[in-house]
Amino acid sequence: MMLQGGSFANLAEFPVLQMLYNQGMIIPGHPNNTGEKPLLIGLPDQIDAQLNYIHRGNYGLLSKDELRAAGASEEKARELMRIKLSFAFGTLRPISELLDSLAVDHKRMEIRNSVFLHRTGLNKYRIDYDGDSVDVDMELARDVRYASAYPLAIRETSREFFSVIHSGDGDGWDIDRPCMSSVVSLQGRLYLIDAGPNLENILNSLSISVNELAGIFHTHSHDDHFCGLSALLHADHKLTHFATPVVRASIAKKFSALLNSEDDLFESFFDCVDLEPEVWNTFDGFDVYPIESPHPVETTAFQFRVLGPEGYRNYAHLADITAQSVLNGMVTEDDVAPGITAAFCTKIKELYGARADLKKIDIGGGLIHGDSADFADDQSGKIVFSHLARPLTAEEKQVGSGADFGAEDVLIPNIGLDYFQQIAVENLRAYFPAQSLGALQILLNNEIKVFNPHEILIWENQPVAHVVLVVSGNVERFKRGQDTSVTMSAGCILGELSVLKETDAFVTYRATSYVRALLMPVALYRNFVDGHGERDHAESLGAKRLWLRRTRLFGDGLAYATQNYIASKMNFVELLNGPIEAYGVDHENLYLIEEGIIQRIYDDNVLETLGAGDVFNEGRSVFGWASKSRLYVIGTANVWRIPKETMTEVPILMWKFYEQFRRRIRLLPVS
Repeated sequence: MMLQGGSFANLAEFPVLQMLYNQGMIIPGHPNNTGEKPLLIGLPDQIDAQLNYIHRGNYGLLSKDELRAAGASEEKARELMRIKLSFAFGTLRPISELLDSLAVDHKRMEIRNSVFLHRTGLNKYRIDYDGDSVDVDMELARDVRYASAYPLAIRETSREFFSVIHSGDGDGWDIDRPCMSSVVSLQGRLYLIDAGPNLENILNSLSISVNELAGIFHTHSHDDHFCGLSALLHADHKLTHFATPVVRASIAKKFSALLNSEDDLFESFFDCVDLEPEVWNTFDGFDVYPIESPHPVETTAFQFRVLGPEGYRNYAHLADITAQSVLNGMVTEDDVAPGITAAFCTKIKELYGARADLKKIDIGGGLIHGDSADFADDQSGKIVFSHLARPLTAEEKQVGSGADFGAEDVLIPNIGLDYFQQIAVENLRAYFPAQSLGALQILLNNEIKVFNPHEILIWENQPVAHVVLVVSGNVERFKRGQDTSVTMSAGCILGELSVLKETDAFVTYRATSYVRALLMPVALYRNFVDGHGERDHAESLGAKRLWLRRTRLFGDGLAYATQNYIASKMNFVELLNGPIEAYGVDHENLYLIEEGIIQRIYDDNVLETLGAGDVFNEGRSVFGWASKSRLYVIGTANVWRIPKETMTEVPILMWKFYEQFRRRIRLLPVS
């Protein structure tokens, strides 16, 4: 499966690079360079997807035609292609020259050297050699996700007028630290720069919910800056994706290749905003300047600036830059040959070297990364060296600083604004859209408390003291007798239904990070709901919302305003024994089972047995799939019919539907 637990499960780019370079399989004269290539093993469509995705990871856009289609002028397309060919030693090699592949079907097959493989089921394989065998099960349990590769301390982060939170300074080979990235606070709004591995764990360790993010600035498509994108699809709103058109085209094509889907899939998950390279792009309270940076794939570095009391303050983020010695070697006066002009070389050096109040620099070295020596005379206010899998040398420490995970550089402090209070206002206005801001002040005039990681906010089977609005951070929901938990993100309201029904808490809520929460006293909340005519509305939606929260697909990651909107559009349907006529025909609705048993059948074989909390018809209504299977109701079933348009702007739901849809396709027999 390409997706498991909402995360990519087939990221072969860096394992392949590990084999080719770190293990020496492609290095001339290395003892491991025997002529044997890394071998990709899998179902035929997955091998095709992986080869395409790794090829995109190597080269990005593959021709001047693709560059022009992404918006580059003829001259710019020629310039970018010359740079690409320079890094590729003159030619873009077919991926088959680097990798071998073995397409698996239902038969026992030889891998190499009398080692055999047999696919025994979905994500399940048996490997045998000389009478011995081992069974390999790559299926994650239903509520299990991939663990972080390294432990991360949980940090409490602020919301400043303009600051940089250091969320990673390693490279793709660092086994102890996240890859180079930053979180930028711009007037209290949080933006990522790049999305590397373990992003979900990184954000939680920074006490940031994905629902708190406003967007991402993307430098390029290499996996150590790309493969955390799936974590951003766990948000209940579309994040803004900021990139130059050619960088986004490179990212979108790699994303689509990885998922073996159409190129426009990427833009269905993000609000995409194009950045014009090498000019100041102005947004709501800040400016950003993208620098087209030479690299094997389309890449930009970024400068950010914000106007403060003492004038502009700026931050430069120089990821995957090129050392001056490499740039000098690329200069050629042949305007057709691979390389760059002397004028372009000079311009890039000047842009890399421009003064900044804070500058974070890739000094990974080699052919495609920066060199610390190039910045020995840099006049920036503070330099942070990054993109390394080793400690800084004594010489490097005399030029640049390091940055611990979670460290924050404040460029313009927040003096007179309470951004957490503003977030609480936005959440309550979304939850009670009929109420004026003046009316909501009754609820807002209460304490926003900081809960420590692992602290209990509400105990199951105990009286609820406050209705709790989660303003920042993540909360887990537990129910006694159940082994799993559900993540509640910023924007959720906890304990409301128990308070309205005057019962003890139904579940336990526990902080997984530092959590800021608005505590609304029970009596005050009841008076507000009753006095403003919200009780019937709140109880009706609360009952539907409680049901949604108990399901696997709708249970986590959704703010209450989003759950309320979906709940308000749900319609009850009773299905009688026999085939479901609407299945595969209804283009407009999904169906959520509340009670009953429904079987999915193909050629008289039961592929799935669906029960309470399961969804069907997402293939036809959302993804336009002409189903090859049939659905039968056993007895009767009570279901909720939900219009698809209520969910198409909610990435976490669309991502879950996509994973389920692909899994259901995979359950069909391999032809």
